[in-house]
Amino acid sequence: MALSVQQFIKLANFYNQSAMVASAICVQKGGVPMENYVGRFFVADVLDYVVEYGRRLIAAEPNVPQEISALVNRFAARLEQVKDLVTPSQKPIYEMSLEEFEKFMNI
Repeated sequence: MALSVQQFIKLANFYNQSAMVASAICVQKGGVPMENYVGRFFVADVLDYVVEYGRRLIAAEPNVPQEISALVNRFAARLEQVKDLVTPSQKPIYEMSLEEFEKFMNI
């Protein structure tokens, strides 16, 4: 996928729509707190992807509008709040440090 501002805007809109749908589901289910909603992991993964795409776009494109940079920074700040919900990247066991292996094995 080629990096472009238009594609980033589409991804950002997808994240915003996903977060809105997750909130609506929580309300529909009787006011379930967002912290207890199982879909929060998917929304966090989407946010992680959008932030990484935005960072790569800023690094690759010299003339990214200031609004896009501000949006990436805002999304990155939100990602820091939900970083523990993001699906961890899987590395082969032989590439893991001892700490990573212990965390992976839940030791």
